[in-house]
Amino acid sequence: MSSYITTYTRKHFDPVHPDPERIVIEDIAHALSLLCRGNGHVTTFWSVGQHCICCAKEAAGRGLSDRIVLACLLHDASECYMSDVPRPFKQTMQEYICQEETLLSMVYTRYLGTDLTAEEQKQIKEIDDDLLWYDMTKLLDEPQGGEAPELHFELDYTVQPFGEVEQEYLEIFKKYYGVK
Repeated sequence: MSSYITTYTRKHFDPVHPDPERIVIEDIAHALSLLCRGNGHVTTFWSVGQHCICCAKEAAGRGLSDRIVLACLLHDASECYMSDVPRPFKQTMQEYICQEETLLSMVYTRYLGTDLTAEEQKQIKEIDDDLLWYDMTKLLDEPQGGEAPELHFELDYTVQPFGEVEQEYLEIFKKYYGVK
């Protein structure tokens, strides 16, 4: 058996021993547009890519820096190589968490120049948690306690074809990353 996955762009990527040069935004955008949030336990398909786009839009709506907007877009990028694991289960998987943190750090360093600071991580987690509140309410019909978090963009749960999600993801990336 091989020790790598073959990505959308046909790169051989070893998620256990990742090479930052093989991290490609096209692979991230494509894979995340096809991965379903909530491990598929939602009332309708909602991709991780759509979630990341919403996080980026919320960061922009809050007036946060371009760096944070891009970091929000990328905050689940490791899932394109490792898949998603539901939070309750992930919390018991220390090795997975370590591998995920290493890979995500590589993604941030590759596209942001450095890893995130503790304050930046806190800002992204707050946005991620705020959107999770809506996901739980709208995609699982599971009312959440407390008041709805205030959002600074219009959240629309219309399912888009994966190609459109992939394209929008790449457009937001290019807007905040710039052409290199």
